[in-house]
Amino acid sequence: MISGFTLARYLARQYLFWFLAFLAVLGGIIYLFEVAELTRRTTDLVDVRLGTILRMGLYKFPNTVETILPFAVLFSSMFSFWRLTRSQELIIARACGISAWQFLAPALMVTLFFGLLHITLLNPLSTIMAVRYQEMETKYLRKGLSLELTEAGLWLRQEEGGRNYLIHADQVSLAPLTLHPVLVFIYDRSNTYLGRMDGQSAVLDDKKKAWIFSNVWFNWDRQEPFFKDSAKIQTGLTLEQIQDSMASPNTISIWMLPHFIRALNSIGLPATRHELKLHALLAEPVLLCAMIFFAAAFSLRLSRRGGVLRAMAAGLVTGGLVFAANNVVGALASAGTLPVFLAAWAIPITALIAGQTTLLYLEDG
Repeated sequence: MISGFTLARYLARQYLFWFLAFLAVLGGIIYLFEVAELTRRTTDLVDVRLGTILRMGLYKFPNTVETILPFAVLFSSMFSFWRLTRSQELIIARACGISAWQFLAPALMVTLFFGLLHITLLNPLSTIMAVRYQEMETKYLRKGLSLELTEAGLWLRQEEGGRNYLIHADQVSLAPLTLHPVLVFIYDRSNTYLGRMDGQSAVLDDKKKAWIFSNVWFNWDRQEPFFKDSAKIQTGLTLEQIQDSMASPNTISIWMLPHFIRALNSIGLPATRHELKLHALLAEPVLLCAMIFFAAAFSLRLSRRGGVLRAMAAGLVTGGLVFAANNVVGALASAGTLPVFLAAWAIPITALIAGQTTLLYLEDG
C-alpha cells in the first residue's frame, strides 16, 4: 500500500506543476496585453523604442503576477483535481479510505508556502521592479513630475516654463492641497542653481493652474533677499496626479510599509491605501486557501456526477465573485467608508469559511 507521505508528495508535485504552468500562461498573456497597451501609449513618442517597451512590460510583470495569483491558484487546483479524478487516481485513493480533506492538505501546504514566499520575498522584488517601471513611465509618459516622501517631509519636483522646481514641505493638508511651510529650489533646464523661495504656505489652485505662495522670501543667486506677500508658480499638476505619483502601495515592500505609513501620518496625509495594502498582503494566504476549497468543492466529484462544464464554470464564477467582492470592499475602504482592517480581512475569511462549508456539505452532507 502507498504510504500517506508518498501520496501527499505525489499530489503536491502534481498541483505544483500545474500551478506554475497556469501562472506562466496567465502571466504571459497579460504581459502581451501590457506590451500592446504600452505600444499604443508610446505611438507618438520617437524616443521610445521596442526594447524600452519590452523592458517596461518586464518591470511591470511581477506586479501582474501578484494580481493574478488567486486566479492561478483557482485554475490550477481545479484542473489538478479534475485531472486526478478523471484518471481514477483519486477514486482509487477514496476506496482506500482517504478523504477529500486529505487530498487538499498537499495543495494547501504548497499554497501556504507560496503565499508566505510572496509576502516575504516576491513582494519586495515586485516593488523594486515597480519603482523602475514608474521611473521609466515618468521619464517617457509622464514627464516633469516626481515625488518623494520621508518622515522629514514631502519633496516634489516639477518642470514648468523652462525651469525645474524642487519643492519641500514639512506638513501637507488637503481640500485644498496646501503645503506649509514650503521651500522651493529653482534651477534652469541645465540644472544650474538659480535661487530659492521660502514661504509660509503654498496652495494648489486648480483653476489658475498654479501654486499660490504667501509670505515669501526670495533668495536669488547673487542678489539681495527680498520679501513678497504673495507669489505664484504655474503648474500643470493636479491633486489626483500628486496622489497617484506619491509612492504607490505597489512600489513599497511589506517590510517598508509600516515606516511609510508613519511618514504619511507625520505630515498629515492619509495613509489608507497603504494600510489597506499591508493588511491585504497579510490576508492573502487566507484568500489563496479559500480558492483551494472552492476548487475542490466544484471539481473533486465531477466524473461521478457529470456536468463537468457547469461545475467548472460555477467554480470560476465563484472565484471571480470573491475576487471582485474583495476589490469592491477595498475600494470602499480607500474611500473611507469601511475600516481598513475589516475591508482587508472580511472577504478572505468569509470566502474561507464558505469554501470549507461548501466542501463539507458536498462531501459529508
